[in-house]
Amino acid sequence: MRPRNGWVALADADPALVFAAAHGVVLSCITQAKRLGLWVMDASEIHVAARHPKSQVVWKEGVRHWARPLIIRPPWRLEDPIENVLELVSNCQPREPALTVLDSALNRGLVTLQGLDTLPLSTRLRDLLGSSSPFADSGLETLFRTRLSWLGVPIRAQAWVLGRRVDLLIGDRLIVQIDGLHHEGAQRGKDIRHDSIVQLEGYRVLRFSYAQVVHHWEEVEEAILRAIARGHHLAEGGRR
Repeated sequence: MRPRNGWVALADADPALVFAAAHGVVLSCITQAKRLGLWVMDASEIHVAARHPKSQVVWKEGVRHWARPLIIRPPWRLEDPIENVLELVSNCQPREPALTVLDSALNRGLVTLQGLDTLPLSTRLRDLLGSSSPFADSGLETLFRTRLSWLGVPIRAQAWVLGRRVDLLIGDRLIVQIDGLHHEGAQRGKDIRHDSIVQLEGYRVLRFSYAQVVHHWEEVEEAILRAIARGHHLAEGGRR
């Protein structure tokens, strides 16, 4: 089939790419972030970018971005480079969802802080770089870290404790484990065994679900504050 003049698509071609070719746009922002396997909170609406700021494309679906790209888009490309994706995400999404995408891209090695810093970034993306971390293994860890940054207590993502990494370590002794949507089976058994081991060595463990972090944050925050009030984050003999 010919989705557009100059393009030919096979019957088994990726429908999203055929869509982009037919409309003369590139897949970008949270739509492309999701396609890259990054941690996106909501990608229900398609986001695309015009090939250049003066494009005359008629658009009636989803969100169309017009911003000038950081990396020039070749005329044959249907997916935006990751740098352009992050630039659009940072200016399109609220701070928390944007930061989860940026952390995810850094964690997967799709970009580096040093590489991004050399580009003419928007003020919004440059601000996000100052709060980003390549160590967040999921967006849940990013949300947790940023929402409790006001505490002034050290919060380390993917900290190494007694032979295994834990999702978050608050202070010296308070471990937080966040169960994703598909946390079950053998992995869950290993995590529970590790919980027992670290607690016997004097650590405290709080375990939360995806739904609690995303939809019932007040429950999570309350539990953390009560644990800190009891000094559970302090090493033995430490002061509050």
